Amino acid sequence: MSDPSAVIDDLRQEGAQLDELVAELGAEQWALDTPAPAWTVAHQIAHLVWTDRSALLAVTDAGAFVGEVEKALASPEGFVDEGAAQGAAQPPARLLAEWRAGRGALEAALRAAPAGARFPWYGPPMSAASMATGRLMETWAHGQDIADALGVERAPTDRLRHVVRIGVRTRDFAFAVRGLTPPAGEFRVELASPTGELWTYGPSDAPQRVTGPALDFCLLVTQRAHRTDLALRAEGPDADRWLDIAQAFAGPPGSGRAPEGNAR
Repeated sequence: MSDPSAVIDDLRQEGAQLDELVAELGAEQWALDTPAPAWTVAHQIAHLVWTDRSALLAVTDAGAFVGEVEKALASPEGFVDEGAAQGAAQPPARLLAEWRAGRGALEAALRAAPAGARFPWYGPPMSAASMATGRLMETWAHGQDIADALGVERAPTDRLRHVVRIGVRTRDFAFAVRGLTPPAGEFRVELASPTGELWTYGPSDAPQRVTGPALDFCLLVTQRAHRTDLALRAEGPDADRWLDIAQAFAGPPGSGRAPEGNAR
């Protein structure tokens, strides 16, 4: 993606939608447990504050960002939870203000980034478009946790195409992070968008295929729902295996969510 403007615009809209969901919450609602073990609504927003701050540092001061990577390496199992816990301990109003300020600063930095620039991250270096796409995925996924905690059903939008794109591109990573050899051939992925368009990836004649709703694919690759509760279909043993281990986010293998028995 040569021009990151479109995905940055979508990132801003995704953040604004989640902001509307949490802006008027009372203290009791900020303290509600979410599906992520030991994480409240406040933890979810605090995590977005923390990762937005890290992304801003990566874009504006690559040298200083090296220190953040060193902290992560020193506590690979705990640094994410620790960052969320520190932020969640603040009063909700302060946490919300920090999140809003951080979102704005990161957006401005991404829009001002030189064309072709690449920035360090906890995985491979990222372009401005990739960084914005990753932030959108996290905002959507953690927003889903918050919506689940509040009992709110969010209407999906075509901004999910960015989450789908990451999910498709991280197929080999999902295998490799579990010590498995990635499949040699490309898969065909056909997903129905929220507005009824068909999003397709890979060769049309690929024998290994995944089909279903784009929303369900996004819930799967962000591990916000168990495969058995989703209307995704796999053809071929490698595609079938992928749906069991799909993971669009960096880091060690996620534990995923337990099945609820609500297959669509």
